[in-house]
Formats: sequence, C-alpha cells, structure tokens
Amino acid sequence: MMTPQWPVKQLSPLALAFIGDAVWEVYARNHVMQRGIRKPGELHSAATLYVRAKSQAQLAQWLFADLTPAEQDMLKRGRNAKSGHARKNAEILEYRHSTGFETLIGYLYGSGQNQRLDELCEKALALIDERKDEAKG
Repeated sequence: MMTPQWPVKQLSPLALAFIGDAVWEVYARNHVMQRGIRKPGELHSAATLYVRAKSQAQLAQWLFADLTPAEQDMLKRGRNAKSGHARKNAEILEYRHSTGFETLIGYLYGSGQNQRLDELCEKALALIDERKDEAKG
C-alpha cells in the first residue's frame, strides 16, 4: 500500500476510521481472493462477512487484550467518537465498536506501522475464519 501523506496525530478518530474502513476492506478483499473465490457475487458476499459492523465490533473485543496501550487508546477514542449517524443494520454499540476497530486500522496505516498492521489484520481475518468454521461444525 502507498504511504500516507497526512499528519496522523492531527486527525480525528473519525477521520482515521474513514481511512481505516478502506484499508480493512482491501485486506478483506485480498483475503477472499486468496481463498480462490472468483465470481463477483460470491466475492462480495464473502468480503461482507469481514467488513460488516458486527464482525468489526467482535474483532475490537477479541483483539483488545493483544493490543499495546497506545493501540487500545486509539480503539477507545474511535469507539467513543460521536459521528451523528449509524450504519443501517447495525446497533449503536455495534457501530461504535466497529468504528473503534476502523480507527485502530487507520491509525496503524497512517502512522506507517505496516508490519503491525499486517500482523493485526492477518490475526483478525483468521479469527473471523475460525469463528465461522466453528459455527458450521
């Protein structure tokens, strides 16, 4: 991914969530492509599992203990930010936690912590896959 050209420390949590949403979407789409899915409708359905508010909210909770104090702070700042609206099909708390997750992803991307971003995103994708497989079995 390209290196950001903006001062991450001066951005609001919601601005970081804005870019974090896009970055996470790229990770999710790449993940489903690597799984061999090729039909557009199936790609969209598969990617939705990873990028929907419910999944992101769960990831915020599942990953929290593994985050550094700075990362935990960033996630909390995003979770507590007031956006003035909620996504359709998402409860308010779910939406707030998913915004926290997106803020964390945006912060890692924007601060150039690419190795940590890769590490957390790979772990997050694996967690969703594990939970999905457990639900099937």
